[in-house]
Amino acid sequence: MSWPDVTVVDACVRRDGRGGSPTAVTDDDPAATDASRRAVAAAAGTSHAAFLGPGRTPDGGRTVRFFTATAELSGCGHGTVAAQAVRLTRTALGELNDRQHTGGRTFDTVAIRRPAGIEVWFDQGLVALRHPAPDERAAIVAVLGLTADDPHPTDAPRIAVPGAPRMLVPVHDRSALFRVCPHLGRLTAACRRYGLLGCFVYVPPVGDRPGAARMFAPAIGVDEDVANANSTGCLAAHLLDTTGAQTVAIEVEQGDTLGRPAARTRTKRRRQVGASRTSMPLAPRPEPRTCNQHEIHRARTVAAQLGNRPENTFGTWPVWVTVV
Repeated sequence: MSWPDVTVVDACVRRDGRGGSPTAVTDDDPAATDASRRAVAAAAGTSHAAFLGPGRTPDGGRTVRFFTATAELSGCGHGTVAAQAVRLTRTALGELNDRQHTGGRTFDTVAIRRPAGIEVWFDQGLVALRHPAPDERAAIVAVLGLTADDPHPTDAPRIAVPGAPRMLVPVHDRSALFRVCPHLGRLTAACRRYGLLGCFVYVPPVGDRPGAARMFAPAIGVDEDVANANSTGCLAAHLLDTTGAQTVAIEVEQGDTLGRPAARTRTKRRRQVGASRTSMPLAPRPEPRTCNQHEIHRARTVAAQLGNRPENTFGTWPVWVTVV
C-alpha cells in the first residue's frame, strides 16, 4: 500500500551533531496490515518506524505503534522521541503536553521547542532487574565472541525489563567492546529461547568519561542498533541498584561501529517513577523524495547543548534521560 508522508528523524545525535539513529514516523492507517507497516522501515532506510494513531484511548493516550522490518515492538525510546517531536512540529505550540499509548501502557510526554531544537520528555516506567540463570547467561555470552580477558572484572550480566527483557553484558574497556562480533544466527536463537529482546554490551562510565555500548537485537530484525535509549535507562537502573546511590547520572555513547555516533545521558533517582527526558534538535525538512512508493522527508538533526535541565516531577522512581 502507499503511505502518507514519512518523516525520517535522526534521534540521539552526539553533542557535535554527528550521527543519530534514523527513525521513520508516519500517520497510521487503520486499514493497513502489519506486514505493510513492517515494510515502511525498510523503505525509509531505517531500523524502526513509528505509526501515529488517529484518535485517543479511553485514558487519554494517543496511540503510537513501533515496527522493525520483522516485528512489532512493545516500546521504543528513540521512536518515542521522534514521534513526539514530529507531533510538536505539526502545531504552532511552544510546548506540547500529551499522553502516549504504546504496548498496553499510557504515559506522559512533553515536547518543548528550544532555540536549538526540540526537547522531549517521556515516562519510561519502572525497570525490573534480575540475575540471569546460569544457562541463560552462558548461552548469550558464548555467542558474543568475547575473549577470556574481555569480561568486566567487577560488574556482571543482568536481565533488565523496562517492558521487553534484554541482557546487559559488561566488558572491561572500549577495545573489548569494539571487538564484539556476535554470531547473529546463534544470538537470535538464544534470545528467542529465553524470551529476550536482545543484548546490550557496555563499558560502564567512569568519572567524567562516558560509557559506551552496542545493542544487538537480531531476533527482531535489528542486527545492531545505532542508539537504544531504553537500554541506557536499564543500565542506569542497574548502576543505581549495585552502587546503592540515591541518584546515578550517566552518559553512554553508541553507534561508532556503524558510523552513526549517538549519545544518551540518563539520570535515575530512587523512589520516583520512570520518566525519561530526551532532547533532540531538529533541522528544517528538505523536499520529499520517493522511496519504494513511500514519500520520505529527511529531517536531519543539528548539534545542541541545551544547558541545565529542570528537575523531573513525573512521580515515583524515575529514569529521566537527556539525549543530545
